[in-house]
Amino acid sequence: MDRRAFAYLVPYWRRLILVLVISLVSTAATLAMPYLSKDLIDNALIGRDADALRRIVLMFAVLGVAGFVLNVVSGLRYTRVSAEILFDMRLSMYEHLQRLSPRFYARTRLGDIVSRLNNDISEIQRVAAEVALAWVGNVLFLAGSLVMMVWLDWRLSLVALAPLPISLIALGVYRRRLEGRIADLRQRSSDIGSFLIETLQATSLVVASNAQPRERARFRELNGAFIDALMRMQRVTYFAGGLPGTVLSIGSAVAFFYGGLRVIEGTLTLGTMGAFLAYQMRVFAPAQALMGLYASLTTAKVSWARVREILDAPIDVQERAEARALPACLGEVAFELVTLGTDRQASVLEVVTFSARPGECVALVGGSGVGKSTIAYLVTRLLDPDSGVVRLDGHDLRDLRLADIRRHVVLVEQEPTLFHASVGDNIRYVRPGASDAEVKGAAEASGIARFIEALPNGFATLVGERGLALSAGERQRIALARAFLADPAVLVLDEPTAALDAIAQRQVIDGYQAVMKGRTTLLITHRRELAMAADRVIVLEGSRIVDQGHPRELADRPGVFARLFEIERPAGVDA
Repeated sequence: MDRRAFAYLVPYWRRLILVLVISLVSTAATLAMPYLSKDLIDNALIGRDADALRRIVLMFAVLGVAGFVLNVVSGLRYTRVSAEILFDMRLSMYEHLQRLSPRFYARTRLGDIVSRLNNDISEIQRVAAEVALAWVGNVLFLAGSLVMMVWLDWRLSLVALAPLPISLIALGVYRRRLEGRIADLRQRSSDIGSFLIETLQATSLVVASNAQPRERARFRELNGAFIDALMRMQRVTYFAGGLPGTVLSIGSAVAFFYGGLRVIEGTLTLGTMGAFLAYQMRVFAPAQALMGLYASLTTAKVSWARVREILDAPIDVQERAEARALPACLGEVAFELVTLGTDRQASVLEVVTFSARPGECVALVGGSGVGKSTIAYLVTRLLDPDSGVVRLDGHDLRDLRLADIRRHVVLVEQEPTLFHASVGDNIRYVRPGASDAEVKGAAEASGIARFIEALPNGFATLVGERGLALSAGERQRIALARAFLADPAVLVLDEPTAALDAIAQRQVIDGYQAVMKGRTTLLITHRRELAMAADRVIVLEGSRIVDQGHPRELADRPGVFARLFEIERPAGVDA
């Protein structure tokens, strides 16, 4: 663990100190009990003092009850505090994930992210709640017991504690080996999680491809690797915890023999020997517990390292401290010599320059992989260009507040996201306070209102996980309705009709033309009808703009635009 991990403790330091104080009092009460056994033997039993017997027994009872109550109070308070601390950690990680760009998600498996956000944070929380307080209590008790042992008889203490350095050396030998085994186990667990997410989302493909036996075999192979990693970790854990404890046991046996000889010789009282043995046993228990807790603390350390990998992922898009507000937006978009590369390609866009004025619908066309969707990410500032400037109403997007950009510029992706909620709630997601009439109006504009009203529960009908209860075209139109409800100054549509038939496509065209009248629409499409309905077309090829103009002009002359839609021309008809 490092300073960043301890930073999560700072807001709770008062409550943690209170828990520590309660633990100290509880430990002191428990430490006093073995010493009472010395008086019990020497004064009450050997001295045959009934009053001393009653007094000592009463003190035993009071200390026992007090220790139990204090342990319960400190344990419950600490569990609450630790849960809140670990929620802060999980929230911090979730907020960081929300700020990461599409580049991060393109190179990181969803299963790895979920495993770290859920499993690793949960493991840290388990260790913090169950182990950390026990570790503090055991350390306090161990230190107090050692002090009492030395105070009772220092020579006997030296004999009893002689094997302790050997135990610590044995524990250190297995430390790094244990960390490596735990890290390997965590990765095997992440592999299983990624496999399950990937294949369960693709169940239809797996079944249609008769791939069920093959995927079950992969699952068995991943599970076998997990079991192997688990067994390797457990073997090291047993040695790390058991070997030092065994060495301590040998030391206890030697101490028993040496102390017994001194009692027989008369150089040590029976009561002192009894109290010493009580402390010796109480030293043995926390020492073994601490060595056993070491594996859990190592697990937490590995989990924190995996969490930190996410927290350390660089944020590509950051809001400047002096970012200005943009309360109103006309919707003028301009790209000026914009160049951008990705992890896979050195250049996705290369010196791209174009503009879109308010009231204009600009279509972006071109083959796959020429950077059309990248333009959508740039104009919504999900990505920043490597060079060049993207402007909104003349302002560099990097000079504006991110919340204002995302309020005025709305993106509808080719594969829209729906939540496991009602149709109405999915449309209302961008404006939770929107009225039913506004939601219905947005649905009518996207051509989906009649379909929704025909559903069993209308707008209250659940769409299922990721909207899978609906067809791809229905999901697209609900996403369009959501964008229309946002009432943006700039609407970016990435293949909005890819899953629609000709009639539904015509409804969508009429819908966004009506909703966005006087405002700006950027339309990414492979559909000829959508491109021809635009005011202007930007043609991309090889990550550059190779042509632009009115769609009729581009269709009437040879070039990339004509070739793109050649398949849709009737035979024998000139462009």
